[in-house]
Amino acid sequence: MKVLVTGSAGFIGSYVVIKLLERGDTVFGIDNHNDYYDPALKEARLDRFKNHKNYKHLRVSLEDKSKLLEYFDTHRPDRVINLAAQAGVRYSLTNPHAYIDANIQGFINILEACRHFECKHLTYASSSSVYGGNTKLPFSEHDSVDHPVSLYAATKKANELMAHTYSHLYGLPTTGLRFFTVYGPWGRPDMALFLFTKAILERRAIDVYNHGEMTRDFTFIDDIVEGVIRVNDKTAISNKDFDSLNPDPGSSNAPYRVFNIGNSRPTPLMDYINAIETSLGIEAEKNFLPLQSGDVPATSSDTSELEKWVGFRPNTSVEIGVQKFVDWYRDFYKV
Repeated sequence: MKVLVTGSAGFIGSYVVIKLLERGDTVFGIDNHNDYYDPALKEARLDRFKNHKNYKHLRVSLEDKSKLLEYFDTHRPDRVINLAAQAGVRYSLTNPHAYIDANIQGFINILEACRHFECKHLTYASSSSVYGGNTKLPFSEHDSVDHPVSLYAATKKANELMAHTYSHLYGLPTTGLRFFTVYGPWGRPDMALFLFTKAILERRAIDVYNHGEMTRDFTFIDDIVEGVIRVNDKTAISNKDFDSLNPDPGSSNAPYRVFNIGNSRPTPLMDYINAIETSLGIEAEKNFLPLQSGDVPATSSDTSELEKWVGFRPNTSVEIGVQKFVDWYRDFYKV
């Protein structure tokens, strides 16, 4: 297949590109290489595959409609995996316009390109953040997600609504994937694992929010990528049993699907920190703080729908995943 991957120099995107190339697909990547975090890390990720004979790369923001459409017109991808976005809950509190530009304007440009160039399937990154104020665990695609607690979450919910509209109006098959706290080698420097590892190695205290009373469904990168690839390969279809009198939020009478992709084994934050300490062989000094604005105390994923759809559920343990990250971090940064 010819697959276009946005965010191809990003954490998840770079892994997806490599997996597609390894199996023989032709891949067209898009990334704007912005400075939300260290651009050198993005360049290092890209170096792993940029010279592959079946890969083409474009440095552009999704907001640049003309260049995006030109790229689609030139390469005519069969399928699109949209992983480009302005990420991060806390950054959205201080830089809201960045989320409207990348996650709303950029996404409508992707939808329009997929529509006009007859893409066979659009798979896109949503987020567990859409569950917002929900407290019933585990989170299910059949639950309402109408109470976001950050602008980041609101833009991801908006993406799902926008995708449904294009599935309904134009028959564009779309599948959204709600990622649950992705971690692993080559990860984002603004995520807890990266921040904790760096601080502990530098013998600095780590900030532990909600006084450590937090639980997360930490999901290893290899599991996320496997789910993305399998979903990309299986085109979304309408739910023949969809009941418009009792509508299911996770499906539709249009070719539209939404799936959780998480480890389904929620881990207390203090256990996660302990796994990092064990891997590093260093005990962390901890600075306990209140819950931050826009954050939630617990996440947990019900992935039964994903398993039914593509026969896969994430299963990498936190202990194994954290050790792989620490080994990569020490090697990459020569610590």
